[in-house]
Amino acid sequence: MKQPLAYVHPAAKIAPSVVIDPFVTIDQNVEIGEGTRIGSNVTIMEGARIGKNCTIFPGAVIGAVPQDLKYKGEDTTAIIGDNTTIREFVTVNRGTAAKGKTVVGNNCLIMAYCHVAHDCVVGDNVIMSNAVQLAGEVQVDNYAVIGGGALVHQFCHIGPHVMLQGGALVNKDIPPFVKAGREPIAYAGVNSIGLRRRNFTNEQISEIQEIYRYLYLSGMNFSDAIDRIETELPATKERDEIILFVRNAKRGIIRGYV
Repeated sequence: MKQPLAYVHPAAKIAPSVVIDPFVTIDQNVEIGEGTRIGSNVTIMEGARIGKNCTIFPGAVIGAVPQDLKYKGEDTTAIIGDNTTIREFVTVNRGTAAKGKTVVGNNCLIMAYCHVAHDCVVGDNVIMSNAVQLAGEVQVDNYAVIGGGALVHQFCHIGPHVMLQGGALVNKDIPPFVKAGREPIAYAGVNSIGLRRRNFTNEQISEIQEIYRYLYLSGMNFSDAIDRIETELPATKERDEIILFVRNAKRGIIRGYV
């Protein structure tokens, strides 16, 4: 339902059931899926791809050019998955030549004043509380919850099922299934409550806790701890996911609390 007080470029591909409120601006090379609602004063710029049944609240800007001096006008996109809510004044910039796209997944809640910079990849079922700021090329995996006001350094990787304290300053990778907080950022235990809510069994949670005892409580360095985990603990999906994450952590993982 197009509002007469909105501007929609004639080349934009808008599903018939999309609701567009007054004073919206939708540029060319934009696609919006069925059942989505675009609130007043939203600006959707070139390269935006918005899925089905999303809600974009007033003042959000989707698909603005990257705040990156290396960007030279290349044709890139900003992708929002299905059933995702984008609250007031969120900004999601499109990608650069580095990855070509910025992605926010399905079933996410991105609260007011968050910023998702160029080439970030945010997984499914992610919650970002108010004013979270993701720098360029950050990866946030499925079911992560990021507390309000957190600042995440470029290229950092936040693993799945992580619970991150509000106001955290993240400059290292955060491995799967953990809580992270304090200043400087540190491991604060396994996210057992979140895991139970997502139907992890007590046995799975206990196995994850044992893995992190090796990593953070054994006195070994991370490399030796990973070798011991691989040798001494039975192979499980969660064990292998943690091992792979730690070995591939380009910025290194957060330290234990001292």
